[in-house]
Amino acid sequence: MTTDHGDGTDAGGVDWDARAASFDEEADHGLRDPAVRAAWAARLKDWLPGRPGDVLDLGCGTGSLSLLASEQGHRVTGVDRSPAMVALARQKLAGRHAVFLTGDAAAPPVDGERYDAVLVRHVLWTLPEPDRVLRRWHDLLRPGGGRLVLVEGVWGTVSPVGIPADRLTALLAPLTPRVRVERLSGDPALWGREVDDERYAVVAVRGRSGPVSLQG
Repeated sequence: MTTDHGDGTDAGGVDWDARAASFDEEADHGLRDPAVRAAWAARLKDWLPGRPGDVLDLGCGTGSLSLLASEQGHRVTGVDRSPAMVALARQKLAGRHAVFLTGDAAAPPVDGERYDAVLVRHVLWTLPEPDRVLRRWHDLLRPGGGRLVLVEGVWGTVSPVGIPADRLTALLAPLTPRVRVERLSGDPALWGREVDDERYAVVAVRGRSGPVSLQG
């Protein structure tokens, strides 16, 4: 959930090491409110494989989504640029089947491993050459059903930042025809409040052509 740009900062120059201690205070970061936590758990259950698998959480932040994936039986590898975020994620998932690495989400230090799902929230929009990054992430998926789960949006009205859903689906089109967009703005339980900007998830499945199934 933290973005990767430079040494521990994002495209806007935010020092995520400095913000790590307070990061979970945002409702959708820490998932401390039971309703917010339940809303994200339900979405992840639909987006991730139905059977326990290997999930790579890029820009994992303090590991809130990693924890939900682990609770659903998945084996999690988390990657974040910020050592402070990684340290908090390790504490949050202590004793679980989870590994956290300090590294660049755009080029994860995973040594050729393949995953059943690559989960990325609010990271792609900050990265240069998103088409190349998506190809790299797609190549990390296991053939025949591995899936990208990308949570993104466009925030702000005067000077909006982010990546629109139609642009993201266009970037994914050369990689796979199996793409589903799920709009998230209308579900305040995910954010702990009403929102009026564009928020969405894309699930893109690697493998043979055909409609996207979010089962299995």
